[in-house]
Parts: sequence; C-alpha cells; structure tokens
Amino acid sequence: KDFSLSNEKGAHASDSDENLERGNWSSKGDYLLSMVGYAVGLGNVWRFPYLTYQNGGGAFLIPYTLMLALAGLPLFFMECSLGQFASLGPISVWRILPLFQGVGITMVIISTFVAIYYNVIIAYALYYLFASFQKVLPWSDCFSWADEFCSKTRLVSDCNATLDGEIIHANYSFITSNNLTCINGTMNYKLVQFPSEQYWNKVALQRSSGLDETGNIVWYLALCLLLAWVIVGAALFKGIKSSGKVVYFTALFPYVILLILLVRGATLEGALDGIEYYIGRQSNITKLMEAEVWKDAATQIFYSLSVAWGGLVALSSYNKFHNNCYSDAIIVCVTNCLTSVFAGFAIFSILGHMAFVSERPVSEVVDSGFDLAFVAYPEALSKLPVSPLWSFLFFFMLLLLGLDSQFATIETLTTTIQDIYPKVMRKLRIPVTLGVCILLFFLGLTCVTQAGIYWVNLIDHFCAGWGILIAAVLEIIGITYIYGGNRFIEDIEMMIGKKSCLFWLWWRICWFFVTPVLLMAILVWSLVTFSPPTYGSVSYPAWGTAVGWCMIIFCVIWIPIVAIVKIVKAEGNLCQRIVSCCRPAANWGPYLACHRGERYSHVVDPKTEKEHEIPTVSGFVY
Repeated sequence: KDFSLSNEKGAHASDSDENLERGNWSSKGDYLLSMVGYAVGLGNVWRFPYLTYQNGGGAFLIPYTLMLALAGLPLFFMECSLGQFASLGPISVWRILPLFQGVGITMVIISTFVAIYYNVIIAYALYYLFASFQKVLPWSDCFSWADEFCSKTRLVSDCNATLDGEIIHANYSFITSNNLTCINGTMNYKLVQFPSEQYWNKVALQRSSGLDETGNIVWYLALCLLLAWVIVGAALFKGIKSSGKVVYFTALFPYVILLILLVRGATLEGALDGIEYYIGRQSNITKLMEAEVWKDAATQIFYSLSVAWGGLVALSSYNKFHNNCYSDAIIVCVTNCLTSVFAGFAIFSILGHMAFVSERPVSEVVDSGFDLAFVAYPEALSKLPVSPLWSFLFFFMLLLLGLDSQFATIETLTTTIQDIYPKVMRKLRIPVTLGVCILLFFLGLTCVTQAGIYWVNLIDHFCAGWGILIAAVLEIIGITYIYGGNRFIEDIEMMIGKKSCLFWLWWRICWFFVTPVLLMAILVWSLVTFSPPTYGSVSYPAWGTAVGWCMIIFCVIWIPIVAIVKIVKAEGNLCQRIVSCCRPAANWGPYLACHRGERYSHVVDPKTEKEHEIPTVSGFVY
C-alpha cells in the first residue's frame, strides 16, 4: 500500500506503480537496459581499445579489472543505493547532507554541458549515416573537394639506393626513372592526408583554422543536430515509461552490430595482426611498472561507468524500494567492461586489415576519439567489399550508443526539475521535456559552426574532467565520513535485507579508504599533468583556455556557495551551524511512509512539515 500523503498520480506513474507520485520503472529490464545504455557509450568503442593497445595490450586488463573492483564498482553501488533509498534526483537527494547539496548542483550543471556537446557528436554520426547511403562512399577517394595533399596511399619522397656499387640518397622520381630499388628502412614519405581525413575536415566539419574563426553554421550538421534532439525528445516524452521501452532496441542492437563487424573483420586478411596488437602476443607485461598505465585504467573505469554525473542517482530513484540494487550494480559494471573488451576485437580486426591493405604497420592506423570514429575506421571500412553496408552499420551503432547515454542525461535534468517543481511536472511533463530539448538545441548551435569541433573539444577537456572528479571525491567523503558509512550500510539493508559483516567488509574497505584515495590520486595527477587544450596540431587562443576555466569554475563554484548559504541560514554560533548542516535534513529518508520503519518514523514530510507516523493495523506495519 502507498501511504504517501498525496494520491495524485505523477507524470511518470501508472496504477501498478509503488510510488504513485514519482512513478517506477515498468519492469526490471527497463531499468537494467537504461543503466547499461547510460554506462556503455562512445568511449567503450573509441577510447578503451586504443588505451589497451597503448598500455601493454592484454596486460592492461589487470589494472583495468583492479580499478573496476576498487574504484568503479564501489562508487557505482553507492550512487545506485542512494538514489533508490530516497527516490530523489541528484540535487534533492542531498537532504542526506545539506552542506554538500552544491555537489548535486555541480553534477547537474556538468551533465547539462555534456548534453549540449554529446548530441553534437550524435549529429556527426547521423551525418555519416546518411552519407553512407551512396554506391561509393564519399570518403573512399580524393574527389573534387580534395586538395593536392590528398592521397589514398603513402607517397615516397626520397630514399637510399645502390648505384654502381655505391649507396646514394636521391628523390623517388630519380630512383624510379633509373630502375633502382629503395633500400628497406630508408624511405621518407611525403606529408599526405588520406581521403577520410580530408573529408572529415573539409566536408563534414568545414573546419576553420581555429577557435578565433567561428565561420558560419554548417547547415546540414545543424539539421542533424535538430534530428538528434527530436529523437531524444520523442523517446522521453513520457519519461521513463517511454524511454524504458526504447532502450530494448537502442541498448541491445549495438551488440548485434558489434558481433557482425567482428565476424566480418575476423575473415579479413591482416585481422590477426590487428588483434595481436590489441590483446595478443604484442602484450607487454612490463608496462604495468609505469604509473601512467594505472592512471589510465582508473580514469577509463571512472568515466566509462558514468559515476558522479547524477544520472545513476536519477535512474535509480525510479526503482521500487526493495529492488536488489547490489546485484544490479554488479551486472551493469561487468557488462560495461566486457563490452569494452568485445568492442576492441571488432575495431582492431578491421584496422588490422586496413594496415595489411595499405602496407603500413598497425601502429600507424590506430587512433582514438574522433580520429578513430570519423577518420581511421571509415577509411578501413571504405576498403571492404559492399563498403556502404559496413559503414551504415558502424555509424548506426555509434548513433545508438550515443542516444542511450543522452536519454539518461536528459532524464537526469528532468528528474531534477521534477523534484524541485513536482506540481509543474505532474501537469506539464511533456512541455517541460520539449522545452529542455529545444533550449539545449539552440545552445548547441555554436558547436555546429565551422569552429564547432573546437568548442566540443574545449567543453570535453574541461567540464568532463576535474568537475566530475571533485564531485565524486566530495560525494564519497561526505557520505562515508560525515553522514556515516555504517549508517549508510544500515540504509541499504533496509532495501536489500540484512547482510553479514563479512559481506560488508570489502565495501567498507573501499568506501572508507581505497576509493577516496584513488579518486584523490587521479584528481591530483590530472591537475599536475594539466596541459592547455589542443585539437590535433591546432592550439587554442588564451581567451579560449580562459573560457574553459570559466566553465569549470561555474560548475564547481556552487559547492562552496550552497555550503555558505546553508550555514548562514542555520541557527546558533558558527560551530553549531556547521554541525547542523552536516546532519541529515528533517525530511531525509525513504520517500514512502510505508518503507520508513522505526529508524525513520520521525521523518518530516516536505508537503506538510509534520512528522509522518506509520499506519498500522493490529501491530503490523503495512
């Protein structure tokens, strides 16, 4: 039975829901696939495989797995438990520790920045998806848009050769005109650009010379961006009730495409060379002696699982109270990591074939990020028979991977609005969701100008870095050391049942010591090794770097501002005020009265400001 004081059904709710105000997931599958879709994103495809190759191949899986157990999973489980226990979004959930409510605001603001540029990347994928509907892929050769530096093959400029018993150094035209042969290892190559690289810069992006040169809005990218927001808005118009059904396709079909690409790649010549570079005989166990490898493993796990963005709290807040969030956390984290490893095989098998065809070492064709997704891999696909089909499948996969993450990010924003203005969202759920999408579309137009890629890279460089690390460090320290780790464990046991001390031993070790230390180490390392943003060989102007710093300051400044406001509004002397703000708010606890038990029988309902007594019949709590 539902003993909340309001019987008015919310926008998310249906008659079968436990929480009629906020609503619940229609099924366990909706939640798990939404979480998998949120965690498994573009980074699993375009960053992890490259990091593995760069950091010792198969040996990299050792620090990667350890960092999953020590840093990723503990924080993931904590956030899932936090959202499910309180049934609140990333800002309102800080009733648990009012002094740190600014941490939740930081998470939401960073998610907003990320939502703006992440949909631009989805727009890139849409553009390439549409460009694949041609008999000949437009980046398969140097067509009319190319300049004199474009070439499908590497061009030798000069080399050493043997002439009349003497070794000479001459340009390649002289060597060929005299029927000479270059000595292996002495060839120098002209600086050329492959068609896919010039197509990306000259056609898709119409890239300007730098951030200073904004240029015009690239109209077809703007239309693709609009389409991306239309898809997101359509999927979320009923909140989790609609997005929970969409993810059955968007979260599962990428695995089908990955499998198809892997099977196709494995049948190609040179595929084995690519896979060996990725995780085979080229693995280098001595790389584990380098601190950089461990830092890369921890950073990849941290960002891959999407912890401290607010999305895990938001999505988990729609769970039923007694859902087993412990098993959910393990399932999602393990699925995410296995997906990264699996994607690497699909990527490197085809890159190995590209290296074979172009007679280059695998190390010269491997890349990460935009260069992998929109230059190296499309170049490799263009060399396959029926290349438009493989190109369509690849970019459709990127589209689906991006949309899943974007659904959860926008749901984070709308959940935050719902918690602050529940009556508004109850009546105007669809207009508010559409309004958020429209606003973010217009804010994203800067990122589809000719200088757009520089803005995307700038936001990613600053906002998706330190701000998240700062929020994560404060989150785990606040809950573990101020609210109380043991107290939080008791809250979790109210949901999943009593567990033995041995069961909690690992989580206590991680929450109280290992995870905070690792997060602090990553944060300090990131600050110490900071370098100004660049895009390829293009440096940013001083004002561009200053804008980046302003963005990250705007994200985190709310942490001290909210803390100061809370202390000022509290009563007593300074010490008493700080202590007061470090205690849970009067309305902290399970959302529904029927779940509060004796531990939270005193909870003040926010709508009445009265203590909530638990309805009982003949001594039994309903």
